[in-house]
Amino acid sequence: MHKEIILPNQTLKELIVNSVARFPQLPSVSFVEGSSLTYAQLGDEIERIAGILSSLGLQKGDKVALFSHNMPNWVIAFFAVVSKGMVIVPVLPDFTAEEIKNVLEHSESKVLFVSERLAGRISDDADLLSIIRLDDFKIVKGSGPEAAVSPLDTPVDESDIAAIIYTSGTTGRSKGVVLTHKNITFVAAGSFHVFPIHQNDVFLSFLPLSHTYENAIGMLYPIMYGASVYYLEKPPTAAALLPALARIRPTMMLSVPLIMEKIYKVQVQGKFMKNHFSRMIYKTPLFRMLIHRIAGKKLYRTFGGRLKFFGIGGAKLDARVERFLKEARMPYAIGYGLTETAPLLAGAAPHQTKLQSTGPALRGVELKIHEPDERGIGEIWAKGPNVMVGYYKNPEATAEVLTPDGWFRTGDYGKFDKKKRLYIKGRMKNVIVGSGGENIYPEDIESVINNSHYVLESLVVEEDGYLVAKILLDIENIEKQYEHLKTVIDDKKEQYHEWLENLKKEINLKLNKNSQLKKVEVMDKPFEKTASQKIKRFMYQRKK
Repeated sequence: MHKEIILPNQTLKELIVNSVARFPQLPSVSFVEGSSLTYAQLGDEIERIAGILSSLGLQKGDKVALFSHNMPNWVIAFFAVVSKGMVIVPVLPDFTAEEIKNVLEHSESKVLFVSERLAGRISDDADLLSIIRLDDFKIVKGSGPEAAVSPLDTPVDESDIAAIIYTSGTTGRSKGVVLTHKNITFVAAGSFHVFPIHQNDVFLSFLPLSHTYENAIGMLYPIMYGASVYYLEKPPTAAALLPALARIRPTMMLSVPLIMEKIYKVQVQGKFMKNHFSRMIYKTPLFRMLIHRIAGKKLYRTFGGRLKFFGIGGAKLDARVERFLKEARMPYAIGYGLTETAPLLAGAAPHQTKLQSTGPALRGVELKIHEPDERGIGEIWAKGPNVMVGYYKNPEATAEVLTPDGWFRTGDYGKFDKKKRLYIKGRMKNVIVGSGGENIYPEDIESVINNSHYVLESLVVEEDGYLVAKILLDIENIEKQYEHLKTVIDDKKEQYHEWLENLKKEINLKLNKNSQLKKVEVMDKPFEKTASQKIKRFMYQRKK
């Protein structure tokens, strides 16, 4: 029986101190190929790094930036900072040198932890008291002892600021989200009510820890319950992931829709859509379910054979991919949230998932649909202990999203079903208003386009009053079915344009009259994406 852990003081300091005391000899964090630190050793390392920070003269409330890919030392640095009452500023590993410079300046960070791999993006003239190499905690700028210990005795309150997290949004404008200790610990603790975990559970963590999704649910939640967490030493490609899955055989892991959609495209659609006969078989519900079940068993074994929680969040999951997961009996779970809500607002455990729903509100969170239309669709508003304080040094932007009575305007359109399960329609800023005044949700159209086995990903925009689809073709799959087509594409021959026009017609047959595509444009490289693998829409829209 899994027992809930309740923290008397909902701070990150309390969370780690409690886990070190409760699970001293259990494995905590490690590289997949390395040896794990026990929780007692993790606590010792946190106190050592806290001592270095104190010796540098840092005080409670000072900002400390953290720029690195996932590693055990990321966890140590994070807890050393927040347990001393300082403010952590996690920087996404895909940020450019200019973006990093802006974050360091805007946040007024005094110290930076940076991995050797990413150090080249740090400006030589960065106004920092000290730079500490995360790989070995060696001070590479400034001076101070590299061996010191400081007990975690700084008074920290749950209302104190714990983190400023700069978003990597699809609009291109990065804002600093201010989160308190309670904001963050509330989500870690509340995850237990979605899916309970145990000290014997094993997490594989490969999404960026600087993103609230992986941070709260993939790091803080397992550490709170004494589970073990493993990190990759290399980027999370198939070549790195597959051996890791086989080695540690995780019971739990998090992913984003794009990763699962790629697996589906290659392992399922790519194998069963090769010719007209196999496509006809696949479209038959009974055969499709059988195929999905067989593929699901193989996928489950690939994931290590003991996975019980496969969390998917960060963006909307394609309907056909979710149908595959359900029919394959994969233990997938869906969540919805934003950086501003630390991040979880709603979630469904594997046995509770409903196609295309993100599940009910997290316990303790209020959700409502503001000004719903005749279909029940309106903006999702949220209220709860996980809603941010505001945007750092940006009262105007804060006032735009936080109402005087404490509601957070998510900027997402959604609706509830009769069981109060939430369904996401799309981002308000992405909605296209049709000629008749109707709302067109580009995400819905993109889902239909992506269902084509010739398309890897797509983006729908409005140009001159018409809908245009920008698509990335699955050249490998096309070549299997049309051996001549690669040459046709390269030569830009009439035959290729005719094929593309037929593809547009095929897609339009599946769309309603308000969502018809005027043009299809083929991209020559993958779309630029955020850390959560959402397409950066602002880069592909015409400036009005």
